[in-house]
This record gives sequence, C-alpha cells and structure tokens, in this order.
Amino acid sequence: MTDFTEQDLSDSSFEKVSLQRATFRDVSLAEASFTDVDLSGVRIHSGWLDKVRMTAVEVPDLEIDGQIGRLVVNGVEVGPLVEAELDRRHPERAAMRPTTADGFREAFAILDRLWGETLDRARVLPAEQLHEQVAGEWSFIQTLRHLGFAHACWISGVIYGFPSPWHPLDLPWDEAPVHEGVPWERRARPELHEVLALRRQRRATVAELLERMDDAGLTRQVTSATPFLTDVPDLTVGHCLRVVVNEEWQHRLYAERDLATLAS
Repeated sequence: MTDFTEQDLSDSSFEKVSLQRATFRDVSLAEASFTDVDLSGVRIHSGWLDKVRMTAVEVPDLEIDGQIGRLVVNGVEVGPLVEAELDRRHPERAAMRPTTADGFREAFAILDRLWGETLDRARVLPAEQLHEQVAGEWSFIQTLRHLGFAHACWISGVIYGFPSPWHPLDLPWDEAPVHEGVPWERRARPELHEVLALRRQRRATVAELLERMDDAGLTRQVTSATPFLTDVPDLTVGHCLRVVVNEEWQHRLYAERDLATLAS
C-alpha cells in the first residue's frame, strides 16, 4: 500500500491503474477527467460536485442524499421534482422554509413536536443502541450532540456574538477544522438525559430570541464571534435561524432512518 500525503499530483495520468479500496480525504479532484472507470461501491461523504458532467454512463443503482440544486438527468431537470415529492411525503417540510418571524416560530414548534415523537421511539430502545452507529453514520446520541454544536455555533456564536459558547458535549461535523477550546470528544458516551438537558437549554435560547423577534429583526447583519464562519459574508439573523431549522429537520430524518434499522 502506497501513501500519498501532502503531495501535489496535479496533471498526473492514471491508466490501467487499480485504486480499489483507496481512501481520499481532503483531496482536490477539481477538473479531473474520468474515462472508462469503474466506480462501483464508491462512497462519497461531504463532497462538492459543482458543475460535474457525466455522459455515456450506466447507472443501475445510484443513491444521492444531500442538498441538490440544479440536477439534470437525460435532459430532465429533476431538482424541482425531487423537492415536490419530498414536500408530498412530509407535509410539514414546506414550513421549514420560513421567511417571517411567525414562520420561524411555527417551524420550531413543528420541530419540537416531531422530535418529541422521535425521542419516544428512541426511549424504547436499549440505552446501548443509542450509541450504535448505522452504516458508519452518527449514533442517535452523537446526532443530538451535533445539533447542540449547531445551536452554539449559529445562534450563540453568531447571533448573540459569544466567542466561546461551547459545552463539552458539543460535537462539530466530522470535517470541521480543529480550533483550540472547541470540544471534539466524539468517543464520549453520555446518557440520553444528559444530552437532552443541554438540548433544552439550547432550545430555550432560541425560544427567547424568537419571543421578541419581528420581521425586521431577521434582516439584522451579524458576524461570527467564534473561529467558525468568519469568512462568510452578509450573514443575517434570518440566515442563521434557517440553517438551524434545516439542521434540525434533516438530522431528525437521519435519526428516524437509523432508529428504524436499530429497532428491526
């Protein structure tokens, strides 16, 4: 096995080469060209696929899970079709795109109800299973810890401007840059009640913010006080709240999927 670490292989040519089971992490394949390649069983996590073009491909089994903008398959723009089908499957999903203060209050109320149902399903499982990962994804406990980080980052760190809003149980995303003072104890195994206690605190912060929020307040410009998001321009209160709403919605769906697997 050959390791390539911190090397520039730009403009290299690979012909009749086997890269089976190779691992690519923090690698740029921008503007690479693939011809007559076998990508069977490839798994891409946290990838950026802007302006990708695939022609003359055979796709007997392809699954995509992520934020999809423009996606054209055989000349058909399928992005709007996917969005419409997801809204049909999940009637509450349309409320997750709020543009007013009342809309955000409604969105978080819906999320509270849905997460309550999800937690009811989680509580009937053995405590150990809540730490179990399905297909390499976060465990249920890790998912809740990551949502704690999202609240700390976007609400406390940006909207409120706290430079160190972290709790030891907060869990950044896997590819996050390491910063001094930011917790990253992925192997920690707290009990459900510990994580939920922190979650209630974070949810109370959002509730307090929304209680006095009006539509004009959503447009207020904000800047991150933590090491994260410092290069993101034109952040507003509404933008930050939308990110948290999306995080809560998507990760609950992931949790529901994995809880169903664990229960079976």
